[in-house]
Amino acid sequence: MKELKHLNKYFKKYGLKLLIGIFITIVARVFQLVMPSYVNKSIEVAENYLKNEIILTEAKSLLLEYILIIVGAALLSGFFTFLMRQTIINISRYIEYDLKNEVFDHYQSLSLNFYKKNRTGDLMNRISEDVNQVRLYGGPAIMYGIQTLTLFVCLVPLMFIKAPTLAMYALLPLPILSVLIYQISKIIHRRSTIVQEYLSTLSTFTQESFSGISVIKAYALEPKINHELETLALDGKTKSMALAKVNAWFFPLMILLIGISNIFVIYIGGQQYINGEIESIGIIAEFILYVNMLTWPVAVVGWVTSIVQRAEASQKRINQFLQERPSIVNTVTEETEIGGKIEFKNVTFTYEDTNIVALKNISFTINKGETVAILGKTGSGKSTILDLIARLYDIDSGEILIDDIPIKKLNLNSLRKSIGAVPQDAFLFSDSIKNNIKFGKQDSTDEEIIAVAKKAVVHENIMGFSKQYETVLGERGITLSGGQKQRISIARALIKEPKIYLFDDCLSAVDTETEEEILNQLKKESEDKTTLIVSHRVSSAKNADRVLVLDGGKLLQEGTHEELNSKDGYYKELYANQLSEKEK
Repeated sequence: MKELKHLNKYFKKYGLKLLIGIFITIVARVFQLVMPSYVNKSIEVAENYLKNEIILTEAKSLLLEYILIIVGAALLSGFFTFLMRQTIINISRYIEYDLKNEVFDHYQSLSLNFYKKNRTGDLMNRISEDVNQVRLYGGPAIMYGIQTLTLFVCLVPLMFIKAPTLAMYALLPLPILSVLIYQISKIIHRRSTIVQEYLSTLSTFTQESFSGISVIKAYALEPKINHELETLALDGKTKSMALAKVNAWFFPLMILLIGISNIFVIYIGGQQYINGEIESIGIIAEFILYVNMLTWPVAVVGWVTSIVQRAEASQKRINQFLQERPSIVNTVTEETEIGGKIEFKNVTFTYEDTNIVALKNISFTINKGETVAILGKTGSGKSTILDLIARLYDIDSGEILIDDIPIKKLNLNSLRKSIGAVPQDAFLFSDSIKNNIKFGKQDSTDEEIIAVAKKAVVHENIMGFSKQYETVLGERGITLSGGQKQRISIARALIKEPKIYLFDDCLSAVDTETEEEILNQLKKESEDKTTLIVSHRVSSAKNADRVLVLDGGKLLQEGTHEELNSKDGYYKELYANQLSEKEK
């Protein structure tokens, strides 16, 4: 259970409530133990009456007293059992809540490399299905475990005090049961781990299928996807059935062994009564009740063992991610003021997951308030520069300075709060258009939202929707066109009013006229802001203060539009080609 030690901090947090729950559990079971002895006494009263040792009135009086005690004990046991569930099961829900928050907070702290290596479905399964398995350990397993322990601690000595020989035979099958449980639990642990890993695979497959449904339909891949899902489902059924078959052994074995205990009680107890070794037949009835009171706790031992094994397997999977350390660490606790000057000094960067060298010994300086366009072929390192400025990755060698301060010596939150980034693949949430724009500034007013939407040239499109700014988007903004998504993303960046704008080919899905209008608006908006525009179009770069041309991760050309267009090279050739295409 070493993996489950991670939960000890939560048990400590809710320690008082847990102790109260344990105390209530013990009280509930103690009241339950009252009933069998009074059943025995009731039978003794009947026997004494039949032997003419007591009169009818006295027998009735005693029976009424004992029945009231039995009913009262049963009611009190039921009441405390209710309180027990309300206490311990609630604690398990608190632990589930805290653990999910811990996992989610840790997910958010991890770097992009982590998300490149792990699939969304697996991440979701660990925070949902795995945490739920752990919750069962934090609640039902503890509750029933305490119940079982209390009954065994109180009941077994009581049975030996009342009739040692009968108790020995009644409890004889339990050691056999313990050995069987131990052997079966090892198999359950192994198969539980396999099932949990399979569930992650299934979650990943379904999540990707739903996200890529438009591609699946466009390529008529439904039969292929259905076949793959059927294969996965059959494989999952095999794994789950293998686990279910082992679990299925628990209850039949327990019922069988409890049945054997009852037979021993009746047979041995009957012989002892006939031989006069026990005075009343009521002791046999009492022991039958004791044995049957042990039936559920003993059965629960197997169930609790199964829960603990599943929880151990799930917590191990959770701990694997919790032990992941973010590669990007905020080393400065104080807030940092960001001006906007950016400098790269001999920067080299290699992507860890692919070993592709994206930038090779690159150097340039962008002054505060300057607008710089970055052009180049696909894979030349344009987007990488923007990612490094936002410190989504740390470089291999060289130095990145913001306002003449090394980027690692800046408060990471301050840096990212000062950046308004618009990625090429615009991501919108399944929420209203208004809230998607407000994502850049949570306390923005409706007037501010409309103003930035107009600057992003998307206001007219939004007003054309039936619910306008309250229109709820589909997942990832699927209900909008590519250009509309890009322009709403631009509005989201503008409303943030950052010190640095990073536009990563964010106008690729709009026509040239709309692009021109948006660029004019952006030029006005970013007059005193440092702006980097990554693009494949020269039209996005010609009004910039400077242009950087990249090729193969190296800085190929640098200068103004006029300077680069006046000399032979990649920029002049690109401008001529795009100009001729426009004229056609």
